[in-house]
Amino acid sequence: MGKEEQLLEYWRDLPPEAKEQVLALAKSLKPPSTEKEFTPQTPLAQKLWSIRQRAIASGMQLLTESELEQELAERRGGYNEF
Repeated sequence: MGKEEQLLEYWRDLPPEAKEQVLALAKSLKPPSTEKEFTPQTPLAQKLWSIRQRAIASGMQLLTESELEQELAERRGGYNEF
């Protein structure tokens, strides 16, 4: 069972007051957005954005910019500092 399903199971058993507390806690844990919400403009961008969002929701960890550069260098046989 995934974390989302587990959370929903617990949620369904909570009384209304506890649900309000959980919502307040979840809202307080969400980091403030420093950028405006991204909206893909083309059909391809919308499809790719949807795939990215599903990957994140499933728990996949995205690479940082430096991790991505490192992986590209490794795959392309580029120079690596160790």
